[in-house]
This record gives sequence, C-alpha cells and structure tokens, in this order.
Amino acid sequence: MTALRSTTVLKSLFVSSRPLSWVNTAFPFAAAYFVTTREIDLLLVLGTIYFLIPYNLAMYGINDVFDYESDLRNPRKGGVEGALLDPRVHRTTLVAAVATNIPFLAYLFAVGSPLSSLVLAVSVFAVIAYSAPRLRFKERPFIDSLTSSTHFVSPAVFGLVVVGAAFTPQLVAILVAFFLWGIASHAFGAVQDVVADREGGIASTATVIGARATVRLAFVAYVLAGILLLTIGLPGAIAAVLALPYALSVLPFWSIPDADAGSANRGWKRFLWFNFVSGFVVTMLLIAWVLL
Repeated sequence: MTALRSTTVLKSLFVSSRPLSWVNTAFPFAAAYFVTTREIDLLLVLGTIYFLIPYNLAMYGINDVFDYESDLRNPRKGGVEGALLDPRVHRTTLVAAVATNIPFLAYLFAVGSPLSSLVLAVSVFAVIAYSAPRLRFKERPFIDSLTSSTHFVSPAVFGLVVVGAAFTPQLVAILVAFFLWGIASHAFGAVQDVVADREGGIASTATVIGARATVRLAFVAYVLAGILLLTIGLPGAIAAVLALPYALSVLPFWSIPDADAGSANRGWKRFLWFNFVSGFVVTMLLIAWVLL
C-alpha cells in the first residue's frame, strides 16, 4: 500500500513538472553556456539538470497547487498539458519543489558572480511570483505573458552571464526574439483556457482582451521575432524560418470567439510538437555556429 502510494505521488510530481516542457528551459541554458565556453564541465551538467527538472517542478507544481479550483473546470487538465493535482498531494508537491531546488540553487549561487546571481534570483522570483498567493502575476494582464517569457529566457541569460559572455548586438537580438516568442506562446496558450479561467475568477491577458485579440497579439509577436532574427546574419538568420510555423499555426484562430476558445487547443498541441522540431534545428545551427 505504501509502495503504491509512493508510486502515485511520484507520478503526480512527474506530470505536474510538465515533462514535455523540460527542454524549453534546460536547452536555452545548456546551449548558451556551451556555445560560449565550448566545454562540458560540472556547472554545465548541474545547471542543465536544474533547469530540466527541479526548475520546472517549481514553476508548474506551484501553479497546479494554487490553480486547483480553476483546473477543476478545465477539461484539458489531468495529463501532460497540466496536472489536476489531488489536494492530498498539494503539500507534498510544494515540499518537493523546495527540496529539489535548494541544493542546485545553493551551488549555482555559490559558483556565480554577483550579476549571474541577480539573473538567477530574477528567474526564481518569476517562477514563484507567477502562481504564488498574493503575488499571482499570472492574474495581471500582460505582466502574465512577460513573466512567463522570463521563465524561458532567463535560463539562457544566466548561462551567458555566469561564464562572462560578451553581449553583442546579434546576441541581444537573439534574446529579444526569444523573449517575443515566449510572450506569443504564453498568450496563445492562454486562449484555450479563457472560459475555464473566467469561471475560476482568474484574470489574464486572454480573459481581459478576449480570445480573438490575444491570437492576433501572438501572431504579431511571432512575426516580429522572425524579422528580428533576420538581422543577425548567417547561420543564425536561418532560425527566422522557425517563426513561420508558429505564426501559421495560430492563423486558423484569427477570429475565434471567446465561446469557442477551447478549440485553440488544437493549435497548442501543434505548438508542443513544433518545439521539438525547432529544438533540433536550433541545435544544428548552434553546431554550425561553433564550427564557423
């Protein structure tokens, strides 16, 4: 019975950490670090592990605990797109998030510089502030998308700063494009939850300006990200093509009414698969960048 219960808890923690999204935070850190240093060392390994699992468990686990009431009204919750956590594991989830984060954070703060520590502190604060009571940045329209994008861009910034990378105009353009991609992805992801969020009393960019306007905001942000990447020269400019499938994926929902917002889940599922394809292409481009 105890073993069965432990298995159930571990499964809940696994689903709550959103395994399909692990790569979205671990890869930016690892890529930024490795392209700068061209070395595989302890900091790279431990940093990648941290941004792969503990970071995501904290980010999504806190969200699943404090969004439980609205998640009950959300038909897509209860799988890889988001756990519907049994209240009996809420405390365990929060304890697990703290217990898995603290050792890694202690190491990353200890080996870093004052600037890298500041970046890491901002990153962790954004993770907590997004869902935690009182702060609840996810309920502050537009700040919600900015905070969510910070979740994904800050690991890359930390990876660059901790090894003293030079922030050239091209590198800044890449980071800004990545940030625009994060804003667009969060905004579009919130469209499918408009009805459930409103019923649960959760404000967001999508619930405030509506599904139709949010889709159009996401489309513009994706296009701007692609245009910005065109300015960085080869081979990086090839990555601009990656913005195209994301932009095209949201187009079918250009005029979506709020009442039918849940149908945007089709586009969101494509988005999850696009991330794996984009990750592969970006990896190839980084290898080319290193070789050149």
